[in-house]
Amino acid sequence: MKGFTKLAKVRYEAGNFEILEAGDYVLCAVTGEKIPLARLRYWSVERQEAYATPQAAMKRHQEVAT
Repeated sequence: MKGFTKLAKVRYEAGNFEILEAGDYVLCAVTGEKIPLARLRYWSVERQEAYATPQAAMKRHQEVAT
């Protein structure tokens, strides 16, 4: 993604997240895609992972469940 240069360090909580180290984006745990913080909608509190899409979140859930 153009314009996003610094990876943020984030703690994922139920219903929100806390930025621990400033940055522009986080990485999707499934696809490796850069997710701008303003568009971050899907994550796992338990695994402390971000997901680019609901499909990526479901894929990770299925991988861990098996």
